Amino acid sequence: MSKQKKHEDKFENIEEALTRGEQFIESNQKVLINAVVVILVLIAAFLGYNKFIKHPRIEDASKQIFGAQNYFEKDSFNLALNGDGNVIGFLEIADNYGSTPAGNLAKYYAGLSYLYTGDYNNAIKYLEKFSSDDLLLSNMAIANIGDAYMQLGNYKKAAEYYKKATASKVNDFSTPIFLMKNALAYEKAEDYASALKIYEQIEKEFPNAPESRDIEKYITKAQMNLKK
Repeated sequence: MSKQKKHEDKFENIEEALTRGEQFIESNQKVLINAVVVILVLIAAFLGYNKFIKHPRIEDASKQIFGAQNYFEKDSFNLALNGDGNVIGFLEIADNYGSTPAGNLAKYYAGLSYLYTGDYNNAIKYLEKFSSDDLLLSNMAIANIGDAYMQLGNYKKAAEYYKKATASKVNDFSTPIFLMKNALAYEKAEDYASALKIYEQIEKEFPNAPESRDIEKYITKAQMNLKK
């Protein structure tokens, strides 16, 4: 086969492919146009949502939470939770703005407010709804759930949450506090071996922490309970 013949065949193949492509576009033009329109609508909706709905809601939630925070700082936990008729409370902020940063924070405040007023089941409910990329704040919320379970007398569950709170973001401030709470929960649950292990950990790893001041007494007590 001559080079010219090969060239002609190649050209014909390309021409056929282009023709098939044109036929496909022509026969599916409506579908393609609809697909493009849908994509454009979705992009416009996303941009519009961010500009006209999401960002204003974030700003509104940030403004709304200040009044409830003010009541919380004054230990007026019922007003902080429910508002006063003019200022809305954490519960309404959490319900209406839950997807915003302020709405998420309102869940944490609501959990603490319930914890401080003795409504431990609701404290657990709202603290479990809270999430944070800040590991220290997240661990504090987890430990607060442990506090609620301690008050409910569920010491094993409390120990689980205290242990979880010590698993990340180890530091000289909060970690020994959570460890001590964990050990005390184990003691309440009569798991003296686990309590002793944590007391010894505090003594070894956090010798300068306030929790280490009387740690030898706790170690001795746990050892005595193990011998009973």
